[in-house]
Amino acid sequence: MNADNKPPRDDRARLTGLPPIAGDDARVLILGSFPSAASLRAGEYYAHPRNQFWAVVEALFGIARGDGYARRCGRLAARGVAVWDVIGGCRRRGSLDAAIRDAEVNDFAAFYRRHPRIAAVFFNGAEAEKQYQRQVGLPPPAGEPGDAAGIRLPSTSPANAGMSLAGKIEKWRVVQTTVEAARRGWSSRRRTLIRNS
Repeated sequence: MNADNKPPRDDRARLTGLPPIAGDDARVLILGSFPSAASLRAGEYYAHPRNQFWAVVEALFGIARGDGYARRCGRLAARGVAVWDVIGGCRRRGSLDAAIRDAEVNDFAAFYRRHPRIAAVFFNGAEAEKQYQRQVGLPPPAGEPGDAAGIRLPSTSPANAGMSLAGKIEKWRVVQTTVEAARRGWSSRRRTLIRNS
């Protein structure tokens, strides 16, 4: 408190996240927590050169990470994959999730109304999962009763150096198989596919 018995003013500028990558036929949603400083500067998801998201996407979907950003986004959306963040705005110094303050979540109810075929949500790391479960908690609109609100995958962030790129690709393969299954129409293998990820 200061001399006027008011809490100290937070001098960090309010940051606004990026719009979602999503086509009309989106089948899965990948959620991060909030874009890094590098991503906000570039206006691109996962723009930090050491973030492995686009390397994972290349391995799973054949979308070259060297292609231009707009082309990568268009091809990913055409595959039925949507990308967004749980948090739409916040205050933060640097890029660490632990530094996020005054977070406001994105409007998932409206997003799911626009994308009713989304059958599964995947979290890019623990912070995205924690924020979604705590502040949103909605199941995917095309999910089945009893499905979890989402599945956590290993973070592609440079901070998650404890797992190799090959290990991350193997864990993230469930995104690819889920998209393929959702496009074919879910079979009796659906729950096993997701729950064994």
